[in-house]
Amino acid sequence: MGKPDTRRLDKAIHEATRKLDAVRQREMWPLDGRERRAVLGAVATGSYRVVRGNSPGRAERKIETAWQSAETRLVAEISALQAERQRVVNDAAKTKAAKKSSGWW
Repeated sequence: MGKPDTRRLDKAIHEATRKLDAVRQREMWPLDGRERRAVLGAVATGSYRVVRGNSPGRAERKIETAWQSAETRLVAEISALQAERQRVVNDAAKTKAAKKSSGWW
């Protein structure tokens, strides 16, 4: 038995890490629809308040909350994928050990 096939999980971990880096740099492409709507809605609200001469404080907090929720979601996704990868590796090692110990010599 060779190495466990973790290419799919490795690719997903890499993609989620890229998305997390992009979110930390405040790029919009990795956001899901709900998060994108929250950010754009808060930007529109804040812009409107600034034009009216008011403080955009609440809109700024809403934007920051949306970015933090996206970052939290991606961190949780990465840790879940890493845990799944570790489970696959452990199962493969357990199978290999059982196969080796069942030999007659």
